[in-house]
Amino acid sequence: MPHKLQFHVVHASGEDDVHKAGDLNHHGPLAKGWQSSRFCLYPQDIVVSLEHVSRIRKIQILSHQYLIPTKIEFFVGDVPEGTPMMLENARYTRLGYVSLSDNEKTGYKARELKSVHVDAVGRYLRLNIHKNHINKHNLYNQVGIVAINVIGDEVRKPGEFNDPDLFIDVNDNRAIDRDPVLEGYFNKPDYISPLDDLAFDMYQDPEIAQIIRKLERKKQEAVLQERYDYAKRLKVAIQELQKVGEKLGKMEVEKRQAVENEDYDKAKVKKLQMDEYRLQVYKDLNVHDLLESTGTRHSVTVDFDSYRQPTPPRLVEIERTPPPPVSHSPTPRMPYDERPLPAMKKPAPVAEEEPEPDLSQEPEPMTEVDLREASSAIDVFGYPLVSKAYSKTWSYREDALLAVHKQMQDMPPGKDDARSTMRAAVFLVKRGIDDKVYAVFKAALNLLRMIMTEYVPTHRIHKQETSTAVERVMPNLFHKSGDTASRNRDDAKKFVLDMAEFPEVKPTQSVPHECVKPIKLNMAPRLAQSRAEILELLYKDLGLNNGLTLDNMMGFCTVALQHNAGEVREVTERIIKQLYRDVGAPVKNFLPPDDEKTRKNTLWRMLFEYFDKVDGKPSKTDLKEAGKEEPKQSKKKAEPKKNPPKQKRDDDEVSTFNTDKICIFCGERNEAFNEEGLDMHYWKSCPMLKRCANCKQVVEIATYTDHLLTECEAKSNFGKCPRCTEAIPRADLDQHIADKTCNPAKSNMSHCPLCHENVSSGEDGWKDHLMTRDGCKQNPRRLITLNKQPAAGGKAPARQPASKIAKPTKAGGKTPR
Repeated sequence: MPHKLQFHVVHASGEDDVHKAGDLNHHGPLAKGWQSSRFCLYPQDIVVSLEHVSRIRKIQILSHQYLIPTKIEFFVGDVPEGTPMMLENARYTRLGYVSLSDNEKTGYKARELKSVHVDAVGRYLRLNIHKNHINKHNLYNQVGIVAINVIGDEVRKPGEFNDPDLFIDVNDNRAIDRDPVLEGYFNKPDYISPLDDLAFDMYQDPEIAQIIRKLERKKQEAVLQERYDYAKRLKVAIQELQKVGEKLGKMEVEKRQAVENEDYDKAKVKKLQMDEYRLQVYKDLNVHDLLESTGTRHSVTVDFDSYRQPTPPRLVEIERTPPPPVSHSPTPRMPYDERPLPAMKKPAPVAEEEPEPDLSQEPEPMTEVDLREASSAIDVFGYPLVSKAYSKTWSYREDALLAVHKQMQDMPPGKDDARSTMRAAVFLVKRGIDDKVYAVFKAALNLLRMIMTEYVPTHRIHKQETSTAVERVMPNLFHKSGDTASRNRDDAKKFVLDMAEFPEVKPTQSVPHECVKPIKLNMAPRLAQSRAEILELLYKDLGLNNGLTLDNMMGFCTVALQHNAGEVREVTERIIKQLYRDVGAPVKNFLPPDDEKTRKNTLWRMLFEYFDKVDGKPSKTDLKEAGKEEPKQSKKKAEPKKNPPKQKRDDDEVSTFNTDKICIFCGERNEAFNEEGLDMHYWKSCPMLKRCANCKQVVEIATYTDHLLTECEAKSNFGKCPRCTEAIPRADLDQHIADKTCNPAKSNMSHCPLCHENVSSGEDGWKDHLMTRDGCKQNPRRLITLNKQPAAGGKAPARQPASKIAKPTKAGGKTPR
């Protein structure tokens, strides 16, 4: 019968000065356990040595309340026959791992007890402890384990036994004490006594715990001897002692705390209370007489079905339960999880290989909808396996993918059903990629990698079949690349890039073709950003080759540039800039014409100025600044001509057109518009401009939203509303979006940041809105324009190209005081 195995720690990769690894050798309320050294490297290793080679059936780990590792891996090891029994000679087999909660919900006060069922033989147990969860209490990035418990049976060779009171279990060659109590449980060899559970020792006074174990043995013997009255008395005494033991354990902790605080008076009082309480309980329960009472031992096998507890199933996720049923105390205990390891192995010689999944358990039945959906997979892999893939228990789902992985690896080449097997496997892979549990997601990726790198060439799968499989899984990978968990996003993106280079996949060009498909403008920002990042990385790996062309890449980019999220546009701009560095002018064929109207848009202006920089040309901004300084220089030499000849604009974007006396934004002509007069007009009265309340620059109203989001010194204080597309202070953005009271922007129109109305696109639309009598009611400069005498014919002169004068955004600087 499995029982608590004695062990001692023989290796630790590091330890805290106060919390040594050796403390794990003892269980009790005062156990402090092991803690890693401060700012240690991960993973950390702990190795414990059992007294004998044993068949390990259950491992329990009690974690620290806030020094919590994210994951613990388990390995069982033994020394090959004929080799000295030394730790250095041990060879290990990986059993699996458990993940631990970050404990945020409990306020970092409860300690998590993980109980996992295994079935492995060895002398050593190694724990590979991964990095810690981050929290405010864990100042030095440590991990801690309060206690370890190992339950199993010693394994010995039949020839080693000379004791007549021992016999051999012919099923697994285990030596069993010829004890009537053990014989009573022999028909249920997996039974584990609650008294061997780690929670029992960690919360019981050690002296009371030993008395309870003795009384439990007396009770079992009394039942065998049919002394039921005595057994009943023992049962009542055990129940009461369990309460007493927990209370004494709590008092012992309080006494230790008083000692550490140097409050020796309190410690003395607590000790006296404990001694008196212990003696009174022993007297009331007549423990002395109960321990002296014995019955005649005999070897008759008795049916103990009414006293045995059911063995929990292995390889399934067991519900979170209270501590073992031996306790009836109202004192709250820590919750613990009986969730087993994701990967188990049946008893086998120690070998350095991954354990095989155990698919002997039956999951819940599939629904009719699931049966119809998975019919083709059931035809190939059978109902038992596919039902695990659809199970609500994540370990079943992982086991199903591992089983498919092994089955396909072992499948001999040349079978007629190779293609149908691959299709069924891809169907299960798609479900696994979408799984919320990371272990299942990773198993799906590993299966897909094996299919594409091993299964396809081994079974000579046709190129078209491979391409179809890639196209089927790509949407799932894209969706995972936008997951909220960073490791899911990173793994999905990395796998897409890796798959593009697989020897059997690269010739199909399927991955690049899927990656350049344009995104939808209403796609979630994180997902759209990941799509753009994947294309960016893919281009760095492949260049314009193997499925990536300038046409399909720019087709993706021109759509992505219209996405509402600035993060998406930022990545897309990087792609376009890299393309221009590599290809040059052909990139411009996919963009709007490079003219002043286009450059009014901040995004296009920045791109085209970057292109000018790559080409070695001065930017339009440089030309404007130079044009502004030129009149100052000319005045020193000679007066400018009154009627300078107009020059037709040519390709070098240089013009000598005299822009004096006219505002290039509103079209107003005024004799007072010399350099200083224009500046004053821009600052005070031009109806097409406004001063930014944050940085005090003068900007066009038509581009004010873009200015706040991308140019303004205070741009970090603003975010974009996806509904109205306006720049909203970040402090108010969430409430603004939640209220849904803003005026939605229309795709084919502009949006006024003053009155929040939709405006006809183009220059004329903005002028009508900002300058006419029926225009924007929130533009105070509009009234100034209306009160002025209109030009001859009642129309303002045509607006001149902005390239012929410095923009007010750069001309004014701060508002004069």
